[in-house]
Amino acid sequence: MSVTVEPSTARHGSRVDVRPARTDAAIRYLAGVLAAASLVVVTSLWIAGGGVADLGSWTDGLTSLGRWTGLLASDLLLIQVVLMARIPPVERAVGQDRLARTHRLVGFTSFTLMLAHLVLITWGYAAGRISALPATFWNLTVDYPGMLLALAGTICLVLVVVTSVRAARSRLRHESWHLLHFYAYLGVGLALPHQLWTGQEFLSSTAATVFWWTLWASAAAAVLVWRVGLPVLRSLRHDLRVTSIVPEAPDVVSVYVTGRHTDRLPVTAGQFLTWRFLSGPGWTRAHPYSLSAAPDGRSLRITVKDLGDGSRLVRNLRPGTRALIEGPYGRLTARPRTRDRIALIGAGVGITPLRALAEELPYAPGDAVLLQRGTGTPLFARELDVLAHERGLRVHWLPGRRRAPDSWLGDGAGPADDPTVLLTLIPDVARRDVYLCGPEAWTASVRRSLAAARVPESRIHVETFGW
Repeated sequence: MSVTVEPSTARHGSRVDVRPARTDAAIRYLAGVLAAASLVVVTSLWIAGGGVADLGSWTDGLTSLGRWTGLLASDLLLIQVVLMARIPPVERAVGQDRLARTHRLVGFTSFTLMLAHLVLITWGYAAGRISALPATFWNLTVDYPGMLLALAGTICLVLVVVTSVRAARSRLRHESWHLLHFYAYLGVGLALPHQLWTGQEFLSSTAATVFWWTLWASAAAAVLVWRVGLPVLRSLRHDLRVTSIVPEAPDVVSVYVTGRHTDRLPVTAGQFLTWRFLSGPGWTRAHPYSLSAAPDGRSLRITVKDLGDGSRLVRNLRPGTRALIEGPYGRLTARPRTRDRIALIGAGVGITPLRALAEELPYAPGDAVLLQRGTGTPLFARELDVLAHERGLRVHWLPGRRRAPDSWLGDGAGPADDPTVLLTLIPDVARRDVYLCGPEAWTASVRRSLAAARVPESRIHVETFGW
């Protein structure tokens, strides 16, 4: 592939527009305020319904605490659904890595509160007698409206939570985990009838009913619009098709895709899309792949490493194969940038979004440096040479296997510790925006070195792969 790069101009050396970063900070703050406000409203509804007054007796107190934990669990569950909906302004402002961490924290908290709700409510209805818990739980399940559906929903959520634990995730194929994760939507949907039919705080007043219906409807609309409607619309509108497959390394290929009106697809360098290729069995399984070249309005390029499962099938795609997409996603773009100088640090196939950023981002000669770690032949070596020649990109290749489990450097880096090597290669790294992409454990190691080099957390922009 020949890389088309504009000659260095004043544009490349211009000051960075920090308005997108400030807008994103405002959106993050507003989202946090709204989430906190919803928890306050939920607690207020519980108090207004006699929640605090009921704490005066043992039996009523158990039931009251059960109602409160159930309300908090429901609210957090809906917040989790909204996080999964990938609403574009929120997704751009927060980024996938932070969204995933928040989603995981909110999910486990909601699940814990839900279990507390089940135990406390049952215990309260059992008049505080532990020996009566099994019979009371059975009666509640079979006699109360919507409880059987709620139990089925709880089982779905248990399945999602168990498979989301790191030890369990490592034993599952990505496709299997992704499919199981959709049971979260089923679990939420099955819980709704129980809450609306028997939940005291759902029915205690018109304001409470309006609040909860608005919350549920907003979460459902977010999923239907952003996770279903928009991907379907973009896939139909742009009709993306594979044009060619180009080997980059023995286990790495680049896929070139074109379609209708690709110049109107709102994707930029550094972002990824979730891809489904209609090539036969397995087409329903989605895979996230980053752009490895800056979009030019005519075509897109992704670069895929053979990691098993669906990624292995990419090598055998034929020209003309249709692609369905979700996205674009990711905050590893120009949006969070606040400094003229940048550092790009990637490992293995994690170099793909960084290679696209090195092509698209504006910078003066010498203001961008790229560190690429890996084994074998460096990916995009010739293309990076072109960028070095035409844009003044500084490139450092860090070969070899990781010299230690807690190090991000290869065994050819010498005896110096990681922060020392980092400062040797990029002495002014603390005054740069740093874009980082690679496996989760490896990026965590790089972040420790960046922290030791006094790089502010707000200027470290991360995207991890692996799951």
